[in-house]
Amino acid sequence: MARVTGIGGVFIKSAGDHKALAAWYEQHLGITIESWGGAILRWPEDTADDKGLTVWSTAAPDTKWFAPSTASFMINYRVDDMAGLLAQLKAAGIEPIKGPDVDFNGTFAWIMDPDGNKVELWEPKEPEG
Repeated sequence: MARVTGIGGVFIKSAGDHKALAAWYEQHLGITIESWGGAILRWPEDTADDKGLTVWSTAAPDTKWFAPSTASFMINYRVDDMAGLLAQLKAAGIEPIKGPDVDFNGTFAWIMDPDGNKVELWEPKEPEG
């Protein structure tokens, strides 16, 4: 049976100036924007012990997980240095709305982008056992 093997892309419809939104992600989260307007995130550049993976999940219609965003999605970005990234964000006036929280599989924090989308940041670690 043919099947999905990974996430091929993440696409965000901007509520305003899409180029300014892309520039915000480049400036504050280090996502390199290519000349065509998007980014390519390559697994070999990921330094985590798990060598890169993507989690895919659905949420119940009454979930508060994405709040305070009203979007029907939330993107989780893997990061290589949560403390360093949060320090950079705070220096730029971007405060996390939650976190950092340490879990069995890594450290998480949440911010809002300029369009009001909740963004989950994850510094992975290998789960024990």
